[in-house]
Amino acid sequence: MKWRSWAAGGVALAVAFLAAWLTVFGSRALAASHTERDIQAGRALFATHCAACHGEGGRGDGASAASFATRPADLADGRLMNGLPDEFLVSVITHGGPAQGLAPTMPPFDRTLSADQIRRVVAFVRTLARPDYRGGPTTLARPPRAPRQPIFFNHVIHSGSFQIPCQYCHADARRSEYAGLPSIERCVGCHKIIGVADNPEIGKIHDYARRGAPIPWMRVFKVPEFTYFPHKAHVRADVACQTCHGPIERMPVVGADTGPGLAHDLARLVGLHPPQRLLTMGWCVDCHRRENATRDTHAPLDCIACHH
Repeated sequence: MKWRSWAAGGVALAVAFLAAWLTVFGSRALAASHTERDIQAGRALFATHCAACHGEGGRGDGASAASFATRPADLADGRLMNGLPDEFLVSVITHGGPAQGLAPTMPPFDRTLSADQIRRVVAFVRTLARPDYRGGPTTLARPPRAPRQPIFFNHVIHSGSFQIPCQYCHADARRSEYAGLPSIERCVGCHKIIGVADNPEIGKIHDYARRGAPIPWMRVFKVPEFTYFPHKAHVRADVACQTCHGPIERMPVVGADTGPGLAHDLARLVGLHPPQRLLTMGWCVDCHRRENATRDTHAPLDCIACHH
């Protein structure tokens, strides 16, 4: 009887282990099969709707590509594609190229494909990338209070995809108190050929250049006039631009909710301790203290460092 009870217990334990194994690993296998089905469905959709321009391998060499002023994007170039969030690709397929500042030769497919079908196309496109796509942020960053700029300069394309260093355009950051903006000549230097014939946003750059007029960019980040903030000291201390400006490489349009806020001040007045607001004095002081403690830097904490 004792042996039978041990045997029954062993069988019960084995059944419980098998059930647990199926629950964990079976669900993983099911998830993997769903992913593979999505990819295969995306492959068929791509062949039907995309290959004519992008080519079967996504290299921008489809039968219709020769008729475009700008060659369709090389979706197999992982160096350019892997830095783009899924939401960016979904937006371009759904709403067309202009939704992200690209040429209107990329049409919208929102009336042709469902949201699930577009997601499957993106899943397939990810398999084309060389080097391989290893994952990354899937969503775009959409900060509050992002102003409408005179030209749709999409940082996701320039910083996220092409990985242009911030200081290539904001060259004054390493040598002065302000970061500066690129001259029109610098913009035209890249866009003498790229997108000139078929991208209206790039056409605006050339229009300003022909008129000899500066681009009237809307300022986003600003500290009060009585505060001295030198960019050069922070660049030389290897403070990443994203520390203050957020994930710029995922922002189609740059914006920020900065400075003092009445609701925040009232919360602190009644004894609450919400996080310091971006670009306020408390936020800067907290950052200096944290950097000094974790990186053994010597960021100043005295008033005269910023107010002199």
